[in-house]
Amino acid sequence: MSMSIYEQHYLLDCMLEMGDLLLDCGAEVSRVEDTLNRMARAYGATRADVFVIPALISITLNFPETEPVTETRRITSNGSTDFYRLEKINALSRRCCAAPIPLPELRQTLDHVAAGRKPFRVVFWGSVLGGGGFAVFFGGSLWDGLAAAVFGAGICLLQNRLGRTQLNTVAFNLLISLLTGLAVGLVTGLIPALHMDKILIGDIMLMIPGLAMTNAIRNMLVGNTISGTMRLAECLIWAGALAGGFMVALAIVEAIGGRIGA
Repeated sequence: MSMSIYEQHYLLDCMLEMGDLLLDCGAEVSRVEDTLNRMARAYGATRADVFVIPALISITLNFPETEPVTETRRITSNGSTDFYRLEKINALSRRCCAAPIPLPELRQTLDHVAAGRKPFRVVFWGSVLGGGGFAVFFGGSLWDGLAAAVFGAGICLLQNRLGRTQLNTVAFNLLISLLTGLAVGLVTGLIPALHMDKILIGDIMLMIPGLAMTNAIRNMLVGNTISGTMRLAECLIWAGALAGGFMVALAIVEAIGGRIGA
């Protein structure tokens, strides 16, 4: 299809927005690059040079009888694992590749996807079932599972509340793990029948960046070494913040318990 310069830049902006959303939802770099390349060809580009790392997207498009157009976007999101929006973006990209839709409609759909989020009730009950289930799976009693489920609900509420703030990833996870560790330590101190280690194991599983770390390793295995290394380093720092928060919480609980016992 023939496109004016204005339409080419409009398409570039839509592609950058789609790439930004894909990264924000937890898509691996190879998926983002492949999706944007297919989109460019579907809209008539003779060549598309797409470069993606977790912090940057750069796209250069070549169209017949016009000069190449290039745009770059700095990515500021920390990334997540929002498969609810990811599935919608994938469906939109497949629709465009099968039969390109008008650019204003494409932009409107992207804005609608960007504004959407997973239903909170799904995340909430998933946290409850996940926390309780992992606690029992790793050897906890039924009561440990019930306690872990309650704390899983609290973690979900904390993440939803603190997610609206401007805390960075390290501070965000450090604070949540610290508060969770203190709460679990306090409750297990008051109820000796509960096992603190089993409850913590169940709730830690809700916060570790397992999928993000898997994507980082996958990126390195398929040749995206820079992107994979950056994401892996971020995941290790994320995990270190979680471990640090729980360690500080356990140290505080032990110190308080020692003073009470004395």
